[in-house]
Amino acid sequence: NAGLLRKGLLFRITLLMCGGAGILYIRWRIMGTGPPAFTEVDNPASFADSLFVRAINYNYYYSLNAWLLLCPWWLCFDWSMGCIPLIKSVSDWRIIALAALWFCLIGLICQALCSEDSHKRRILTLGLGFLIIPFLPASNLFFRVGFVVAERVIYLPSIGYCILFTYGFSLLSKQAKKKKILAVAVLGILLINVMRCALRSSQWRSEEQLFRSALSVCPLNAKVHYNVGKNLADKGNQSAAIKYYREAVRLNPKYVHAMNNLGNILKERNELHEAEELLSLAVQIQPDFAAAWMNLGIVQNSLRRFEEAEQSYWTAIKHRKKYPDCYYNLGRLYADLNRHIDALNAWRNATVLKPEHSLAWNNMIILLDNTGNLAQAEAVGREALELIPNDHSLMFSLANVLGKSQKYKESEALFLKAIKANPNAASYHGNLAVLYHRWGNLDLAKKHYEVSLKLDPMAPGTKENYNLLRRKLEQLQKKGG
Repeated sequence: NAGLLRKGLLFRITLLMCGGAGILYIRWRIMGTGPPAFTEVDNPASFADSLFVRAINYNYYYSLNAWLLLCPWWLCFDWSMGCIPLIKSVSDWRIIALAALWFCLIGLICQALCSEDSHKRRILTLGLGFLIIPFLPASNLFFRVGFVVAERVIYLPSIGYCILFTYGFSLLSKQAKKKKILAVAVLGILLINVMRCALRSSQWRSEEQLFRSALSVCPLNAKVHYNVGKNLADKGNQSAAIKYYREAVRLNPKYVHAMNNLGNILKERNELHEAEELLSLAVQIQPDFAAAWMNLGIVQNSLRRFEEAEQSYWTAIKHRKKYPDCYYNLGRLYADLNRHIDALNAWRNATVLKPEHSLAWNNMIILLDNTGNLAQAEAVGREALELIPNDHSLMFSLANVLGKSQKYKESEALFLKAIKANPNAASYHGNLAVLYHRWGNLDLAKKHYEVSLKLDPMAPGTKENYNLLRRKLEQLQKKGG
């Protein structure tokens, strides 16, 4: 039996060592030998020049973690970016918190080491071990960590807290005369924490609730305002999103992601000059921010500053080699400048990097169609539909090309397939009507002109073609009469 136990123990130890070695190898393959690169906004205390400021703030962070274990009421998904202002002098009243923490810890450690009761020593040592040891990697003592407070790092220490709390309650219950009051108090604490857990769980059910819950806990955290703004922007509420993005930039004037998103919204609202200022500032602060360079190029293109826009696009591509959206926008710029070959090359690059890039395929087909290269447009359209067979916009574009090439039957099939996928597109019905008109199927042409005009009564080309068809039908009826 003893031999079997030893073999089982050896097997488990070997398994743990192999698992640990495997995890370390994977970490090394992903991140290399160096530590992760953190910025000042992630952990401002670790970037402080003064050893005193670093030490006092680290200890204050420990006291905050201890308070979250004791009273998990103020919870936040992110504690960075100014959420907890630095303590810079001993006159700061928050010093009391870390003094209270060390008073309690030293008292417990003394009891764990010096108590005459061996059972008490074992319980307290076990509790303190579980409380302190799992927290050490997050303590900034051995290496810089990328957060100020992270609630996830107190999951394991909560085991030690529960051991100490339970042991403390058992000691109190032995000494207390009114044990019912003590029991009611503990049950009350348990009930309050269950309710708090249920409330917090409900806040995690949606991004909006989670982000908004953080506003009351960390109103100085720029990332909280950024996430609330992004959530609102994703839902289409741009006006409210702008307010939160502006507050994020106010709280952290170097917050390039907030500047980029705010610049994007302002660009869409045609507030181009302010958008350009924000995006220019973002790329000054972070010169390798490819998305901001691309968005700056789009704004400059809208302002008709084409050379600057082209330079911004190429800078974005320099910092992000595989950037299909940037190649797509570069192609649009070249198309505006009538540099058709450059435009086609840019769009082709976009589709090579992202074969499902429907807009780039569509633009290639339309440009080739408009320049009279129908055979090449047809080839590109067929290639695109092989890769994205259910894209109705590609069906529509290729159907137009086939119609001009007098391949009426195939063109009709594609138009009908596109209409089935998107029945409320007025242009689809209008162009199919043009095909029937050209083909000589006048009754079907009339039907689809009418559907198109019902969907979009103001379409001038469709209205004009419909009137031509009606006159032609009237003439045919007179001849027939």
